[in-house]
Amino acid sequence: MKMNLAAILLTAAVAAGQNSSPSDVEKLMQASDCSSCHAVDHDVVGPAYSAIAKRYSRQADAAAKLAGKIRDGGNGMTPHPDLSEAQRRQMVAWILARKDRAAPAAAPSKQYSYKLKDGSNVQLDFLLFAPGKGQKVTQEVFHGYQLYNSYCYRCHGTDANGGQLGPDLRHSLAAGMKPREFLGVAMSGRKEKAMPAWAGFLSEDDVFHVYRYVKGRSLDLIPSGRPPSEQD
Repeated sequence: MKMNLAAILLTAAVAAGQNSSPSDVEKLMQASDCSSCHAVDHDVVGPAYSAIAKRYSRQADAAAKLAGKIRDGGNGMTPHPDLSEAQRRQMVAWILARKDRAAPAAAPSKQYSYKLKDGSNVQLDFLLFAPGKGQKVTQEVFHGYQLYNSYCYRCHGTDANGGQLGPDLRHSLAAGMKPREFLGVAMSGRKEKAMPAWAGFLSEDDVFHVYRYVKGRSLDLIPSGRPPSEQD
């Protein structure tokens, strides 16, 4: 049976990715900020590795194209000219080997109800306060508070109250900004507004934790200052 050139090259690339030590390749990708914008089986800021692999699986020059994309960037992707050609090829082989990785089934989102100061209720798809601990925020929300007050307050104001250099994030969330949109802006930055990209520095979970803290502030459920935490 004859194999076409695309199949031969793809098979070779996948074999290379499988033969390389996964821990070494994954460490290389994490050190190169890839995991801030991509995951194996779901979209983050950029598409999932499995989706990229499927898109390129029938292209004879898939390995060369992807290696060039990693080097040059473009369309919102950061260039990585500091990586060697061998490193880029190793990363590409690992990505192409993910082509049969299926996305996990989406679990039903559990809703949590919180009463606002005006007496109305709001539904959130995450826990804001630790169960059975009164108004003590969860570890994730407290982590978001810590990150915000380390990296975000200089532009967006103390306690997420807004600042001179950046917009009031409470208003952005109150206006309907969703977690994925918040993640995209945080990771990609906004050059026209001198906002840095946090990809490679903060993880996907880090940004979602910041989102949860700011969401609590936008609803006036979390007070100013250091919120009581379940860790206290």
